[in-house]
Amino acid sequence: MNESDKKSLEKARELFANNEIDKFEVGTTNSLKQIHKYIFQDLVSFAGIIRDKNISKGNFRFANTLYLDDILNKIDTMPEETIDEIVDKYVEMNIAHPFLDGNGRSTRIWLDLILKNRLNKIVDWNNINKGLYLQAMERSPVNTLEIKTLIVDNLTNNLNLETIFKGIESSYYYEVED
Repeated sequence: MNESDKKSLEKARELFANNEIDKFEVGTTNSLKQIHKYIFQDLVSFAGIIRDKNISKGNFRFANTLYLDDILNKIDTMPEETIDEIVDKYVEMNIAHPFLDGNGRSTRIWLDLILKNRLNKIVDWNNINKGLYLQAMERSPVNTLEIKTLIVDNLTNNLNLETIFKGIESSYYYEVED
């Protein structure tokens, strides 16, 4: 993990330790922007700012900037009462990929915020294999069954800071190249 990742990880922990996360809206693009800004504000100039450039990863192109605002508005209106609805919303936000960088880290925290507030659970990211997660996310635009299964099988109602911190740290390793 590079120095920038270590600093943003520390900011992510601080977000929970200082209860800043409890001040954020739940399940909106605005809350995702707040999370992104908080953890990356000292590291990148675009922290919390929706991208104005098209981006891709591998052979996958994320949402085109021409439609990004409309897509994010649509995601904001998606329901989030059941686990299926919440994961569908998470997948759509991942496809949108609204920032130039830091989308995965921010969006996993955003997902946990929704789960905590709607279902009184979070994902125990510590138990999810990086390879399986990345494969499931790659396939999620076509079929959400794999990512839903990974998430549902690893939900916990243990909402203490230690579990949250371990989960955040584990999820950061999904972004590190092997």
